[in-house]
Amino acid sequence: DLMEENMIEYIGTNAGLVWNALDKLGKMDVKQLKKATKIRTEKDVYAALGWLAKEEKLTFAYEDNTLLVALR
Repeated sequence: DLMEENMIEYIGTNAGLVWNALDKLGKMDVKQLKKATKIRTEKDVYAALGWLAKEEKLTFAYEDNTLLVALR
């Protein structure tokens, strides 16, 4: 299915943007990641985070009720 292939490619591309932003700038919350990567929606950021989490590339922590993400 072409749409599915496009979505998988889109999420993978965004995962690369998130990885690069975390590598360059360090630990961030989702809003900061969205701004740093220029990914269109928070939902798309979360999809990219899921991709990277599945690959065991991320660590997650809560500080002051805010989810922070960093590279493993």
